[in-house]
Amino acid sequence: MLRTLAIAGRHMAARSRVHALRRMSSGPPKSAMSFPCIDRLESRQRDLLAGPEPTYDKVVTGYSTYTHHAPFVCDHMGVLHGFDIAYESWGTLNADKSNAILVHTGLSASSHAHSHEKNMNPGWWEKFIGPGRALDTDKFFVVCTNVLGGCYGSTGPASVDPQTGERFATTFPLLTVNDIVRAQFHLLDHLGIQKLHASVGASMGGMQSLCAAALHPERVGRLVSISACARSHPYSIALRFAQRQALMSDPNFNRGFYYDSVQPHVGMKLARAIATVTYRSGPEWELRFGRRRRAPELPPALCPDFLIETYLDHQSERFCLQYDANSLLYVSKAMDMFDVSRSVTERLARQRESVVLNEPVAPVCLNEHEQMDAGEASSVETDEEILEDLVSGVRNVLQPALVLGVQSDILFPVKQQREIADILRKAGNERVTYYELDAMYGHDTFLIDVVNVGAAIKGHLENEHLIK
Repeated sequence: MLRTLAIAGRHMAARSRVHALRRMSSGPPKSAMSFPCIDRLESRQRDLLAGPEPTYDKVVTGYSTYTHHAPFVCDHMGVLHGFDIAYESWGTLNADKSNAILVHTGLSASSHAHSHEKNMNPGWWEKFIGPGRALDTDKFFVVCTNVLGGCYGSTGPASVDPQTGERFATTFPLLTVNDIVRAQFHLLDHLGIQKLHASVGASMGGMQSLCAAALHPERVGRLVSISACARSHPYSIALRFAQRQALMSDPNFNRGFYYDSVQPHVGMKLARAIATVTYRSGPEWELRFGRRRRAPELPPALCPDFLIETYLDHQSERFCLQYDANSLLYVSKAMDMFDVSRSVTERLARQRESVVLNEPVAPVCLNEHEQMDAGEASSVETDEEILEDLVSGVRNVLQPALVLGVQSDILFPVKQQREIADILRKAGNERVTYYELDAMYGHDTFLIDVVNVGAAIKGHLENEHLIK
């Protein structure tokens, strides 16, 4: 017993000497790294528990609303029992209503493309619209809508379902770009506009402008598609998938039913940060931020430290309560599914025609065990067959077309705009103009480069020699 106690005492003394040596060699007690960015997120979450309400329904004022009262069957067989489209206009519609230009927006933009007396705040395309500008309101009547599925006045997941009296949330039907365009043409019918002077759009708006000309070739006089594509490609699909996954992983997302609770703020912020990386270019950020740090005199931090990190943090925080999370999911998915190919357009039309109104249709998706693997999927069509299908899809798009690409765009690389110009020409369109801009602003060039983008658009819209 005494021997055991002696051994235990020697072990305790040895451990004490080791601890003492460690304390001597390690210096002052170590403190944990601070995480002010996480502190701010937690503080914001606490604020959201008590308010404020999300601000996306208050961002835009001064728009008009068209209400479509008849049932609207969507391409993937969902049904809206009527819908609203928010729109704004500039200029004057002439007597025969032939000078209208429909401006299509990108993913998250509102109808407020330009300021006016009902809303004097600058619009998202402020410098491109107005007297003497690219879209000259002394000559043209310019209309811009908030897309179906959006959250700035048009019917979307945040809207109240008239059938239930509750917000749609993720009971809202899946949409396609074709659905968005078809809803816009119901607005044009309401306005008495039988034929547009031009359909103009960039990014997802460029998808819409091409789609409008393909679905309604007799109603579109000219086409302008900027930084867009004829079909979404895997790289951009992957980037938008990552955004949706970040958003849906937020515990507050609650499968889309968050309107009466805490908004998925963190998921939205992460999604927007990913998106912002794709909107600009490396060369611009080299020039604008370089490797400069916010506080170079301080030790490196895991929270925003480099200026590029503080920029992403600020931009994503600013966005996350100005746009509805479900709208981001639905509209971005519509972008992913965009394909102007004839076979796709006809398949979607058949799906719509198969719907029997007043019978609910549950969303259909492949079981994970039924999904094609990459090798099987890639063998479905050859490159030649895909090209032929695309050409057939735009076979009636014979009006003057302007296609713009930007060399620094990583989200919609110029190869995709060349593809648009190529399929239009192969379809027999002899009035296709393709420009490739050497700008450093990446995908957002269409918002920034007023001189080059604006001049190309203005020339195309006003060139009378383009019409045979």
